[in-house]
Amino acid sequence: MSAPQETNESATSLPPELDTISRQLVAARTNAEPLSQFPGTLPATLDAAYAVQSASIARWPDTIAGWKVGMIPPPYRQRLAAERLSGPIFRRAVCTVAAGDDVTTPIYKGGFAAVEAEFVFELAATITPVARDYSDTELIDCSAALRVGAEIASSPMADVNRLGPSCVVCDFGNNEGLLVGPRIADWADIPPELLRATVSVDGIVVGQATAAAIDGGLLQALRFLVTLCANRKLTLTAGTLVSCGALTGIHDVTVDSRATVDFDEFGCFDVSFEAMLPLQQRQSAVRV
Repeated sequence: MSAPQETNESATSLPPELDTISRQLVAARTNAEPLSQFPGTLPATLDAAYAVQSASIARWPDTIAGWKVGMIPPPYRQRLAAERLSGPIFRRAVCTVAAGDDVTTPIYKGGFAAVEAEFVFELAATITPVARDYSDTELIDCSAALRVGAEIASSPMADVNRLGPSCVVCDFGNNEGLLVGPRIADWADIPPELLRATVSVDGIVVGQATAAAIDGGLLQALRFLVTLCANRKLTLTAGTLVSCGALTGIHDVTVDSRATVDFDEFGCFDVSFEAMLPLQQRQSAVRV
């Protein structure tokens, strides 16, 4: 799987209070240290939260391989004028898995951690930041593949989701990794009700759903990201991965957990978890 080039997003001049938020969030991830609370006042708008995210991306020593898309809980949607949010997926946090694999992935001990079954687009073509509407056919043509996978959602803040979408956006979208599984052949011709996933944690089924559960469908998640990136003046290069949102829900895990993510005939894999090490101690090799 080819790795996209670094995003063209650069650090911007932030008000001191937002810059401090970015620095402290990055420091917590760098040192793998829990944060007992959000480091400052939560941004009142998603624009301000994405500005923090942009500054943190510029500070993080890795390139972007993709973007996660997540739903904003209904109580926040009117005030924030948005239904979805996004965060970066860094290249060293991407792991390719085959059907039957058993992988181990790091999470922030003392923070938040969850596993989420996801469908993942791989882009075939570069999408430049132009404000325009894309038809379903155009989005399908822009996609090299649809794959099964799982997002590893993790943050040094245990309350990241409880604090709301602004907090999630500031902290890299609460993403710590992406497991990318097998391709789904002829996916555009398969009814969404037949694209199923089941997640079990420690042998107990914690979520089951089909692609029909994704609000607006898989392509709507991709359309949202394309529009957001156009607004943020980001180029989506060919090979970019787009994780479409938690299919069966957000399933909490710990370093002692063991999860199974099962997409029926499209592939099943197991996931174990380990404590995140400080950045300087992490393996430097790319996990792709």
